[in-house]
Amino acid sequence: MAKLYLVPTPIGNLEDITFRAVNILKTSDFILAEDTRTSGNLLKHYEISTRVQSYHQYNEHAVLQSVVNKIRASETVSLITDAGTPGISDPGFLLVRECIKNDIKVECLPGATAFVPALVCSGFSCEKFIFEGFLPHKKGRNSRLEQIKGHSYTFILYESPFRLYKTLEQLKEYLGGERQAAVAREISKIHEEYQRGSLSDLCEIYKDKAIKGEIVIIVEGKKDNTSITENDKEEEDNNL
Repeated sequence: MAKLYLVPTPIGNLEDITFRAVNILKTSDFILAEDTRTSGNLLKHYEISTRVQSYHQYNEHAVLQSVVNKIRASETVSLITDAGTPGISDPGFLLVRECIKNDIKVECLPGATAFVPALVCSGFSCEKFIFEGFLPHKKGRNSRLEQIKGHSYTFILYESPFRLYKTLEQLKEYLGGERQAAVAREISKIHEEYQRGSLSDLCEIYKDKAIKGEIVIIVEGKKDNTSITENDKEEEDNNL
């Protein structure tokens, strides 16, 4: 039966893809790719000759229905993005939702995504965490920063190298310079890098540093420094 496959692709090292993912890409009727040139390198490397169609944030509304119609006509489609798992701060949500509305089976393969290795290597608690993705560039940015200021769990941000320093400075302003954080860059690539320390420390590190690659920022949750609650006090009094 025709279906939509969401296929994670490597975020750096081309070997970070499963055998199953390669096989599905080879046997799909066509592949939707965020950037056909970027994906072309991966497809060529694994000798995948499946026809490719462009699908990105600027055309997804326009081509959405035609893609759904093709799947309903018994064509199997694979969606890939430039790197990582489709739908995670990348195109994919609209197509998944429309397929579900049309009773089309959707299957997401397990695979690469940037925030998981960044989180695990940060040294912060992974028991509970909040994925914030990219902050708004302008409208709503300050209100979002105000919201995340109170997160008690580790939280994760994606950022571009061009806005990294600005974002670290704003996090420092809203959360305080002593809040601990980590910056992960070029995950799974030759120049993979982790910088850990306070937000003040990280601001100094990246103040005049020219960098490249995708960025993941991991920030430690707000520590609960509140005094003993009334309930705790009452319970303590009863035990005396």
